Amino acid sequence: MKNAIKLLLTFCIAASASLPAIAHKASDAYLQLKTSDSGLSLRLDVALRDLDVALDLDTNGDGRLTWGEIKSAWPGIESYALARLQVGGCPLHAVGQALERRSDGAYAVLSLASNCQLTAEPVIRYSLMREVDATHRGLAKIELAGQAPILRVLDPAHAVAIEEQAAVEAPGPAAMAQPNGPQPASLTPAAMQAAAPAPAQEPPPAIGSFIGEGIHHILGGYDHVLFLLCLLLPSVMRRTPNGWQAVPRLRDAVLPLLGIVTAFTLAHSITLALASLKLVSIPPSIIEPAIAVTIVLAAVDNVWPIFYGRRGVVTFLFGLIHGFGFASVLGELNLDASQFAWALLQFNLGLELGQLMIVVFATGLLFLARHQRAYPVWVIRGGSAAAIVVATLWFIERTANVSLLPMGGV
Repeated sequence: MKNAIKLLLTFCIAASASLPAIAHKASDAYLQLKTSDSGLSLRLDVALRDLDVALDLDTNGDGRLTWGEIKSAWPGIESYALARLQVGGCPLHAVGQALERRSDGAYAVLSLASNCQLTAEPVIRYSLMREVDATHRGLAKIELAGQAPILRVLDPAHAVAIEEQAAVEAPGPAAMAQPNGPQPASLTPAAMQAAAPAPAQEPPPAIGSFIGEGIHHILGGYDHVLFLLCLLLPSVMRRTPNGWQAVPRLRDAVLPLLGIVTAFTLAHSITLALASLKLVSIPPSIIEPAIAVTIVLAAVDNVWPIFYGRRGVVTFLFGLIHGFGFASVLGELNLDASQFAWALLQFNLGLELGQLMIVVFATGLLFLARHQRAYPVWVIRGGSAAAIVVATLWFIERTANVSLLPMGGV
């Protein structure tokens, strides 16, 4: 038992050294589909940093994307998108392109169109980034004429199931799409083949989709997880004049921890809402290094007390910073007030469920190990030291634009 716990704790500490530098801003693309009497239009916004991973846009390998590189890459970007995005059997073609700079970087904006007439929510086959980034998601807003907007979270891995189903079913016209014109000549053969009608199936339920997205973002937000772990490491111990002493009962660890986690939850919920509503805007170039600093300070306090009993207040202030890290997820969809409130509630609930999973698992494990003599040295000091090293490397990466740690999700 003793060796197994020490081995597991050592693994958790060592694993932190391989966490990716880009933690809070998960890989997301944004789709806005609208229908009209003339057909449908679809706007697709994809971060250039994501497209560079998939298509190697940085042809000279200098770590910077120039306008010339992007301009020459547009045909490849269009072909890549058309081959991996189909809407209910409607043949899509590109009608425009643009670049937009946002708080988290530059985005390629593709305007796509089809002369299909949709009478119900279509099946969207979406597989962008599937081969290179398992964390990628497409966030879609679907506006059918005369109907309330629909929100969907598109998981590229789901396209595998559609392809497998299509392989055993005879292709036919999609029940919800009725093409009323010739197929655009601008489609490449690869895109035409990929745009074959997807088998009809029921769209996934809207309820809970953003709850899952919230869980996805918190579990993939490695710096947020590392900050939580820094708060948890000393939770099953108490500082005394004679050194660290293990708490006798689980509730002695849980009750103080509950106050700290609640303060953190309340704080990042406030800034998540404010930033998503675009009432407050702070660029990631400031937020991401600041998040790394919060990890360092929380870890230092575990070894050399610097907060002097005000850990709850400090955690609340740090939570305000962390909340900005999740804000862009909903802000890009241009939702009306009621839809935004509902999506934000689901997303934040997902964040808290994911956070609860982390806290319950880690606290239970640490509670079992608290009586080990080496706990203060190996877990509190060793774990905090590892967090300081990783967070310092993150800070350097995010301020100097260099890569010191391996990237995840590939």
